[in-house]
Amino acid sequence: MGVLDIYSASSNCFFRTSSSHTPLTPGSAILGNKNRVVSMASVQPVDHQVNDGQQQVTGDSFIRPHFRKLSPYQPILPFEVFEALGSLKFPYIYPDPESRRLRAALAEDSGLEAKYILVGCGADELIDLIMRCVLDPGDKIVDCPPTFTMYEFDAAVNAAGVIKVPRKSDFSLDLELIKDAVEKEKPKCIFLTSPNNPDGSIINDDDLLKILKLPVLVILDEAYVEFSTIESRMQWVKKHENLIVLRTFSKRAGLAGLRVGYGAFPLSIIEYLWRAKQPYNVSVAAEVSACAALKNPTYLENVKDALLKERERLYNLLKDVPFLNPFPSHSNFILCKVTSGMDAKKLKEDLAKMGVMIRHYNSKELKGFVRVSVGKPEHTDILMDCLRRFY
Repeated sequence: MGVLDIYSASSNCFFRTSSSHTPLTPGSAILGNKNRVVSMASVQPVDHQVNDGQQQVTGDSFIRPHFRKLSPYQPILPFEVFEALGSLKFPYIYPDPESRRLRAALAEDSGLEAKYILVGCGADELIDLIMRCVLDPGDKIVDCPPTFTMYEFDAAVNAAGVIKVPRKSDFSLDLELIKDAVEKEKPKCIFLTSPNNPDGSIINDDDLLKILKLPVLVILDEAYVEFSTIESRMQWVKKHENLIVLRTFSKRAGLAGLRVGYGAFPLSIIEYLWRAKQPYNVSVAAEVSACAALKNPTYLENVKDALLKERERLYNLLKDVPFLNPFPSHSNFILCKVTSGMDAKKLKEDLAKMGVMIRHYNSKELKGFVRVSVGKPEHTDILMDCLRRFY
């Protein structure tokens, strides 16, 4: 697994391998060992047992070498779904390998024909499936941190390199650096999230169209799109051969525990994903629950409206906290920069002692940031009461 970071600073462009920073003038060649294998965590070398003077092979010697250096990913049921699960008639029968009932319901919900839609065991499965179908070992993807870390993780699993093009200080995409990275590094695909996790920023149509003109497969992750003011780009796959759009039931319907994701694909691509996907990847319970959720769009819309109203209230309250700088969000969370000498990690730990959980980040792009999920009004009230104890 190779990792290449691309930065901009003043008029210079910095390309960083995992071992050094090398300043480049515009148009210069990228220097450094781009193919250097980087482990995500320290590991012990594989030991071979020796008995009676003879070397014996251990089981882990059969594992692909880069897998032995790979760290595991660190991850962090409403309304009619309970009734649908309670009346499940055939849990002992294998599920429909084509998820036809759910895909038909999604076609009605999205306005996109079912033939463009593939369902997975969460969008995470589809991310990995795309990589397995597209990437050969040594191929590269473009990642734009801070963002969803599964892209980098799955690239490592598939022995692909990662070209990191960091976002700007306002978390918007750096289109010029993305263009440069695609031209110089020739990646197979780029992963984009809109609204982005963890800051909630969105990609406008103009920027997305510019990226779609590049010779790269664009995977647009819309896990949080229901909480934004923009329309899904699922329909775009009919006119853009290099676009894939991913969605999930984890956020919009609160079905994260049942693992149901789906994607919209050009017909020229989905044909091959059908060949590679596991036959029974979506369980009977997951399909029944997702269909039940889609049958009650009014409920889903009411919950979304209540969340957006509370998000605005929470954002305005957080702006009054002297040591927090919240960022506008189009998602169901709000990212905050911790300022005024307050330590972000200690703030998270102190709030946890009060029974309030927020997200703290250790990555270089998010050092000194915390993220607050939008909940019910009473949850906001409790959070604010706790925060006021610090000033």
